[in-house]
Amino acid sequence: MERTREVEAALPFVLLGFDSDNGGEFINHHLWRYFAERKEPVRFLRSRPYHKNDNAHVEQKNWSHARQLLGYERLEIAELLEPINALYAEVWSPLQNYFCPSLQLKEKSKQGSRYIKRYHPAQTACARLLAWPQCPRARRRELREMQAGLAPMALVEEKERRLRKIFALARRSSRPAGSLHAAPAQAAAHQ
Repeated sequence: MERTREVEAALPFVLLGFDSDNGGEFINHHLWRYFAERKEPVRFLRSRPYHKNDNAHVEQKNWSHARQLLGYERLEIAELLEPINALYAEVWSPLQNYFCPSLQLKEKSKQGSRYIKRYHPAQTACARLLAWPQCPRARRRELREMQAGLAPMALVEEKERRLRKIFALARRSSRPAGSLHAAPAQAAAHQ
């Protein structure tokens, strides 16, 4: 809940809805209560049963924001929570939001049996936010100052350094005492 409050406080706009996967294992009742029982309730939405593509735009970010960074290993070691959260907050998010442009769908039309997609020019999340007319002036100034203080290559180097530490800790913690098992392939790829 604490992290949700932090994210919401950092948003330059009012939160209108919160989407969740459909399965009961994804529904957090404390989170639902947090959004429903407040002065300005936030709609808590779920995808429809048996419509696995309802969250396609969110799911595609699982690759670029989670899997690309940490791979498919299950990192269930409590000691890794803080370093991984710090990596996301201090390194990966600034790198993705300020320096990695992405495409945004402009229109999709059907011509015969084919779909034709047209995209807006590639932009970073920061550039899109700065171009948004309702973005408050003070927030724009903060974003520009933040970006001016970041060095993309330094962020990439810091990301690699932290990943080496995280995967080394994961290997140590998951290996039985006295075991000489090989390191996970994902960890080796980051060294």
